[in-house]
Amino acid sequence: MIIREADIQDIPVLTEIRLAVRENVLNNPALVTYADYVEYLTRRGRGWVGEEAGRIVGFAIADLTGHSIWALFVHPDFDQRGIGRALHDAMLSWYFGQTSEPLWLSTAPGTRAEGFYRRAGWCETGRTASGEVRFELTKWNSPT
Repeated sequence: MIIREADIQDIPVLTEIRLAVRENVLNNPALVTYADYVEYLTRRGRGWVGEEAGRIVGFAIADLTGHSIWALFVHPDFDQRGIGRALHDAMLSWYFGQTSEPLWLSTAPGTRAEGFYRRAGWCETGRTASGEVRFELTKWNSPT
């Protein structure tokens, strides 16, 4: 597996992966546009892709401006192979190399993603208005 920085040319595959996931499903694809990906990859933060045999199978995007994780998704055909954790760790290493501001994210309760973040050291800080679990991570409790 290779982890590399994502670029704008990767966006069509990132979109495919985002729409293929079985948890935290994006019910309305129009809510996340090509322009959103460009904004988060080039202005607000940075992204990474995980490749296996030359195929992008997962991606992660950190939002340095909003101090959040905008995306961390692995294609369901490549679950449970350590790709998500490798992307997570690359993203955190970059983020905490830029700032010591705490990082946050939210995910649906009762999902594998919720368990993943708990195992990775994220601390639950409450619920969002939509009922998602809100997590926070500081530079000092980061696993990277």
